[in-house]
Amino acid sequence: MAARNRLPPWHEELRLPNGREVLIRPIRPDDAVPLRAGFSLLQPDEVRQRFLYAMKELSPEMAHRLTHPDTRSEFALVVSEPLPPGEALVGAVARASLSNGTRDAEFAILVSRYIGGMGLGRHLMRRLVRWAKGKKLDSLYGDVLEHNLPMLSLVQSIGFRREHSETPGLARVVLDLRASPKVATA
Repeated sequence: MAARNRLPPWHEELRLPNGREVLIRPIRPDDAVPLRAGFSLLQPDEVRQRFLYAMKELSPEMAHRLTHPDTRSEFALVVSEPLPPGEALVGAVARASLSNGTRDAEFAILVSRYIGGMGLGRHLMRRLVRWAKGKKLDSLYGDVLEHNLPMLSLVQSIGFRREHSETPGLARVVLDLRASPKVATA
């Protein structure tokens, strides 16, 4: 993947290994309709790995919630076609949300199979780590299905440790941001 041009903060144009050009940028309210439309293109397992349960559609309320993050406590990026928000198909979403009363944030990433396997999950995770470090948080964590081996491998390679989860079938992964200065966030 190669980055190009000078763009606003948190914006980045990339050329994927398959030649497709995408734009990584903060989520916007205009993304609600494309998110809902793109949701139907996801396979049930892709949805389950992100939301931890089956869903047939993304409700208008959930799309609104996802596209209107509270910037004081939440951060969300999308990977889209390089078109204006509202017109661009969204192929991936990454978000981190502060847990109430803590200095910890929970992460979630969904990369569609159409652009999966090209390093975007790692790239997005590094952006989430960069945001969390910029907020001077203590840790970044997520609950991952135990059979989601690609995500478990990715987070382990970045420095997350696996902790016991009270929920069968889930693995809690945690990155101690105070002890992980070497995590690449470029």
